[in-house]
Amino acid sequence: MYKVCSDSGCSDVDTLAAIDAAIDDGVDVLSLSIGGYTAPFYDDGMAIGAFAAIQKGIFMSASAGNDGPLSATLSNVAPWILTVGASTHDRKIVATAVLGNGQEHDGESVFHYTDFPHTLFPLVYPGLLDHEAAQCSSESLNSTDVKGKVVVCNKGGGVTRLEKGQTVKDAGGIAMVLVNLEIDGHDTFAYIDILPTTNVGYSAGEMIKAYINSTSTPLTRIRFKGTMIGFKSAPSVSSFSSRGPSLASPGIAKPDIIGPGVNVLAATHVSVENKTCTNWTFNIVSGTSISCPHLSGIVALLKSAHPDWSPATIKSAIMTTADQFNLEGQPILDQRDLPADIFATGAGHVNPSKASDPGLIYDIQPQNYIQYLCGLGYTDKQIGLIVQQIVKCSLQSSIPEAELNYPSFSIILGPRTQNYTRTATNVGDASSTYVVNITQMQGVHIVVEPTTLVFTKVNQRATYSVFFTQIGGITGRFVQGVVSWISNKYVVRSPISVKLE
Repeated sequence: MYKVCSDSGCSDVDTLAAIDAAIDDGVDVLSLSIGGYTAPFYDDGMAIGAFAAIQKGIFMSASAGNDGPLSATLSNVAPWILTVGASTHDRKIVATAVLGNGQEHDGESVFHYTDFPHTLFPLVYPGLLDHEAAQCSSESLNSTDVKGKVVVCNKGGGVTRLEKGQTVKDAGGIAMVLVNLEIDGHDTFAYIDILPTTNVGYSAGEMIKAYINSTSTPLTRIRFKGTMIGFKSAPSVSSFSSRGPSLASPGIAKPDIIGPGVNVLAATHVSVENKTCTNWTFNIVSGTSISCPHLSGIVALLKSAHPDWSPATIKSAIMTTADQFNLEGQPILDQRDLPADIFATGAGHVNPSKASDPGLIYDIQPQNYIQYLCGLGYTDKQIGLIVQQIVKCSLQSSIPEAELNYPSFSIILGPRTQNYTRTATNVGDASSTYVVNITQMQGVHIVVEPTTLVFTKVNQRATYSVFFTQIGGITGRFVQGVVSWISNKYVVRSPISVKLE
C-alpha cells in the first residue's frame, strides 16, 4: 500500500511517486481508488503513471468517479487503464418506514435498533412550508415543532447527512426519514447516523410526503429488519457512478466495467459514528473507490491463473465476458429502474469465472497506444510526456481512436461509411469456430467481414472488419448495439456506442 493522499487531496506528484515505487517493487496490479478531473492525457498524472506501469506489464485499475448520474463525468479514462464503475449487490440492510395508512416503504440503515419503539410516532415534513427546512440544515428547524416526531429530510442542499441528523436531534426529533433527490432515483444507502434513520428512494419519499399532506395526523414508525439477501434487481448501476462518454477520448467507450461498490462492509482506519466510537474498525461504505479494488482483486486472480497474459489481455477477458442481466434475468437497470446504457455499465457487470476462460481476447501493445496518441492529434512533445520517450509521429503510422484493438467500439458517425478492424487471439480451445452475431441499432447498419473466424491452434490470430453506415436520417443522438463472436462454448461480446451526426 502506498499513501498518496492527505487532508488536502491527492496530488499528481505524490501519485506518480507512488506508482514509481510500486514499479520498482515489482507489483503485478495497481489499484487506484482516486477520482479526479478530465484532462488531456499529457496533463493527467494517472494516465502518465499508468502508462509507465503497463510498459512493465503491470495492470492498473482506477475509479470511474462518483459524479453520476450526470453524463460525461468520468475520471481515469485512458485506454490503458481499467475504468471501474459501481454496482449494487443482492444484500440490503433494510429499515422500513411504516405509515399510519398502512403503506410500507423500504429504505436502508446500518444500525439495527432492537430497542426502537414499535409504536407510531407523529410524522412531519418541514419542507412543506420552508425550502431550507426541507434540507434540515443547521437551525432550520428552530421554528418547527419536531419534538418527539419522525422528521422527513431531503438529501442534498450542501448539508451532509450527519449534519441533517444532528439538526433533527437538536430540535428534539426522535428519528429521520432521509429522502433521495429525484436525480438519485431508487438507490438507497446503509448509512451510519446519529439517530434512528432510514434512507428511502425518491418515489417512496414522494408518497410519504403526499401522505403527510393528506391527513392532519400523519404517523409512522421505522421497522429495522436488519440484513436481507436475495434482491433480484441486483446488480444495478448506482446513481453516483460517473457516466460516459469520455471527453478526453470520445473514440474509446468508457467506463469499461462495473463491479460491487454499494453498501460494502470494509475496514476503516478512523472511528465511525462521527469519530466518537473508537472501538469500531469496520464500516459500510459506497463509491467507485470500493468497486475499483473488487476489480483489482479479480485481476490478481486472473494474473495468477494466466501469468503470461498482458494487461490488455486481462482487460479484454474481463470486458468481453461481462454479464448483461440481473438476477431476474432482465437487463441491468439504473437508478431510475430503466435499462442502463453503455455509458453507465461499460461492457457490463464483471463475471470472474467467465473472465478466466474468455475464448478470444483483444491484445494491445504499448506501441499501439503511441499510434493511438498520434491519432489524437497530440504533438510529439505531449506524447513524450505520456510515454516518457522521444516520439515522432511523422515516422510511424497513426490510427484513429476507434481503430485501437479495444474490446468495445465508440464511433462518431456521419453520412460516410466507416470501417474499423479488430484482431482476436484464440486463448480457448485449439480447434474452434466462431460465428458473428450483430445486434443492430436504430439509424445504423453494421456489416462484419468475415462472418466466421476459424482457429486451429491456441494463440492463433484472426482479423475482421466492422463497417458502420448511417441509415434513416437520424442525427444528434447516441445509439448502441453489440458485435458478438459465438462458438459452441464461448460468447465474446463487444459493446458498441455510435453518435449519429
